Amino acid sequence: MKDAVIYARVSSKDQEREGYSIPAQRKTLMEYAPKIGSQIVREFVDVETAKCAGREQFGEMIAFLRNNPQCRIVIVEKTDRLYRNFRDYLTLEDLGIEIHLAKEGQIINKDSKSQAKFMHGIQVLMARNYIDNLREEVCKGMREKAEQGIYPSRPPLGYRNNKLERTIEIDPEKAPIARRLFELYATGTHSLSSLRKTIAAEFGCFYAKGYLQKMLKNPFYTGLFVWQGKTYQGTHTPLVSSQLFQTVQDVFQGHNRPKYGKHQFAFSGMLHCAYDNCRITAEIKKNRYTYYRCTGHRGPCELPYFREEEIGDRLGKILHDIHIPNNILAQLENALLSDKGDAEANRKEQGERLQQRLTSVRHRIDQAYTDKLDGKITEELWTRKAIEWQAEEQQILLSLQGLEQRRPDQVLNGIRILELANKAYFLYLKQDSAEKAKLLRIVLSNCSIDAVSVYPTYRKPFDLIFQRVKTKEWCARRDSNSRPSGS
Repeated sequence: MKDAVIYARVSSKDQEREGYSIPAQRKTLMEYAPKIGSQIVREFVDVETAKCAGREQFGEMIAFLRNNPQCRIVIVEKTDRLYRNFRDYLTLEDLGIEIHLAKEGQIINKDSKSQAKFMHGIQVLMARNYIDNLREEVCKGMREKAEQGIYPSRPPLGYRNNKLERTIEIDPEKAPIARRLFELYATGTHSLSSLRKTIAAEFGCFYAKGYLQKMLKNPFYTGLFVWQGKTYQGTHTPLVSSQLFQTVQDVFQGHNRPKYGKHQFAFSGMLHCAYDNCRITAEIKKNRYTYYRCTGHRGPCELPYFREEEIGDRLGKILHDIHIPNNILAQLENALLSDKGDAEANRKEQGERLQQRLTSVRHRIDQAYTDKLDGKITEELWTRKAIEWQAEEQQILLSLQGLEQRRPDQVLNGIRILELANKAYFLYLKQDSAEKAKLLRIVLSNCSIDAVSVYPTYRKPFDLIFQRVKTKEWCARRDSNSRPSGS
C-alpha cells in the first residue's frame, strides 16, 4: 500500500457548525484512503482563529513531505480546505505531490491532463476569491457602521470605546492632553518638537512627532471622521471647536513650504531596470516628448532612453502573450459552467438527504414521546434520547442553513478573468497611454526591461494563463485521449 497523509482545516467555529468540523473531515478522509489502496502515515490538522494566524500544521506537512520522498500522496476534503493562495499550490506542485480531493472526486498529479490542471488552478483562484469576498463583507459592515455615525475602529487620543454600549466616549484621563495639544499649537509659537517637550513637561507623556502631526490634523476632534476616503458626521462628542481646529490647520500651512504637483506619467512605478534593478523614471523633453530611463541610483547604467510610445508598444506584447483563443475560451467556459451545474446538483442532493434525515429524526421524537405517554418507555430514557435527537436536529438545521446561504458566483468571476485574457490585447490597442497603464496594472505586479526585452511578473492567475498560452497545453491534440486535433 502507498503511504499517504491527510490534511484537515477549519477557519472558524461557524464553519464547524456548518458541517466542516475536523471530525467530519477526518471521517471522510479515513474512509477514502482504503479505496485508493493507501495507508495513512500522518495526520495534519489546522484550526485557524482570528487570534491565531498562520497554518502551523500545513508547514509541518510540507517539511514531512520533503523529508519523506516515499510519501507522495496528500488526501484532503476539498480544494479550499488545502489552499489559501497560489503559493501553497505551487509548493505542492514543485514537490511532485499527488493531491486527492475526496469530496470533489479529483486527483491532481504531474501526469494529469493539462486542462484538468488548468481547471484545478481556476478552482484555487475561486477559493482565494471566496476569502476576498468574506473580507469585502466585513468592510461593507464597517462602512454601514460609519454611515450610522459610529467610527468603526479605535478612536484617537482623548477618546475610548464603550464596549457595553458600543459607542465612543470621551476619556476623562486623556481628553485634557488632547485639548492642550490643540491650544498650544494654535498659538503658532510651537514646532512639533517643542510641543512634544511641553506636553512631556506638563503631563509626563511622550509622543512621537509623527503621531502628534497625525492627531492635530484629525477632524475626529471636531465631531467628524474620515473612513475610506469619505467624511462622516460622527455621533461622538467633539473635543475642540471647529474654529480652533481650523486655526491649527492654518498654522500647519504656515510652517510647511508649498508643494508643487508632479506630472503624472502613465507607466511610472511599473518598471524596473533589468541591469541594476533600479526604478524606471520618466521626464519630459522639449516640453512635448516623454522619455523613460533608469534612475541610475547604483551608478551609470547601460539602459537607453525610451519614448513613451515605444514603451507602450513593448508592454502591449505582454497582453498578447496571455491571449486565449476564442475556441479554447468557449471550451473553458463550458467546462466551468458544467462544473457549476454539477456543484448545484450535488448541493441539491445534499439538501434532499438532510431533509430526509430531519424528517426521520422528528418522527423518532414524536414516536418516542407517544411511547412515553403510553408508559412503554421510562421518563429517564425519554429525557436522554430526546436530548440526543434534539442535538442531531439542530445540527441538521444548521447544515441546511449553510447550504441555503448565498455564495459568491465564483464561476462567473472565473469566466470574467478568462474573457479579460481573451480581449485584453485588443482593448489595449484602442486606449491612450493612461488607460493602457490601468489595464496593465490589472495583469502585472511588476515588470523589468532592458535594451531588447521586457520581463513581466504576472499577477495571479494570469501567470498560469501565460504558461498555458506559451505551451498550448490546453489544446485537444496534446491530450492523451485519441481525439481529432482540430484546426
